[in-house]
This record gives sequence, C-alpha cells and structure tokens, in this order.
Amino acid sequence: MNEWLTVIQEVGFPIFVSFYLMHRVETKLQMIHEALISLKTT
Repeated sequence: MNEWLTVIQEVGFPIFVSFYLMHRVETKLQMIHEALISLKTT
C-alpha cells in the first residue's frame, strides 16, 4: 500500500499538473486564434 502512495505521488501529481497547464494554454491559444480571425475579417 505504501508503494502505491509513492507511485501516485511521484507520477500521478506531475501528470495532473501537466494536463491542467496544457488545458490552460489551449484555452489561451484558442482565444488568440479567434482574435486573429476577427482581425483578418475586419
């Protein structure tokens, strides 16, 4: 049981943080893309 906790701490947490940060970056990139498209059409 103790081994599983260390595996989750060492692997699970960094994976969670990576997915969270990728999601935030993706939303920012989508907003930038939409702004560029609106500039192109005006």
